[in-house]
Amino acid sequence: MRSEIEQLLTGTARCCRVVSYEHLPSTNTTARELAKEGAPDGTVIIAHRQSAGRGRLQRTFFSPEGTGLYMSVIVRRELPATDALRLTTMAAVATAQAIEKMIGRKTGIKWVNDIYLDGKKVCGILTEGSILPGEKKLQYAVIGIGVNITPPEGGFPPEIAHIAGAILPSVDDAERARSSLAAGILNCLMTLLDRDDRNACLDEYRRRSILQNREITVHRADGSTSLATALDVDDDYRLLVRYEDGKEELLDSGEVSIKL
Repeated sequence: MRSEIEQLLTGTARCCRVVSYEHLPSTNTTARELAKEGAPDGTVIIAHRQSAGRGRLQRTFFSPEGTGLYMSVIVRRELPATDALRLTTMAAVATAQAIEKMIGRKTGIKWVNDIYLDGKKVCGILTEGSILPGEKKLQYAVIGIGVNITPPEGGFPPEIAHIAGAILPSVDDAERARSSLAAGILNCLMTLLDRDDRNACLDEYRRRSILQNREITVHRADGSTSLATALDVDDDYRLLVRYEDGKEELLDSGEVSIKL
């Protein structure tokens, strides 16, 4: 897989170094370990299967063999610690662009880190970072991207079957599909990182947002929830919401779900 991906890289993404594994507990965990050891910007960890894939708020990410792309990218650049949220949104835009190019269909983004297709979640993104001691800059960030390329044999587990989807019903060559999608995401992501065009990326993000004026549930890290209406994404990628009592808040952390 490594050589196939690297052959498809273009522009500044050609500097990416891909490390491929058959199985890992979590690509993000391995990427963080390598980042601590000094792995350079653009180091990419890919696994055919994860046994302990993670999402936001310590949720698990279903990662069976042969049906998905499980990838983590090390970003080591001069960035303020507050840019962790922006890295997640840049990865969401890059992944959406790559999926759309691959399947020829439009996707949607649910703030802050999920890609949707036909009302189902097909991708989750988890960004984790390390801050330089005594400073307010990122030492490095790890962007984990998990995409369901095809449904698993027998379908998704019952607990996620109502929300999980895949970008394709089936593929003749799963390995080639994973390599093509991985390269497409890296090409888009590295372009966005190098251009660092906040307005252009924000426009792409807002254009794909599926939350505008929708009723949502806000989930916080302490387990509490609140009903609200999603109004907009501000210039710092925070989600503006209005609660039932009329109070408005800009969210820069936590999770939201669409009220069904």
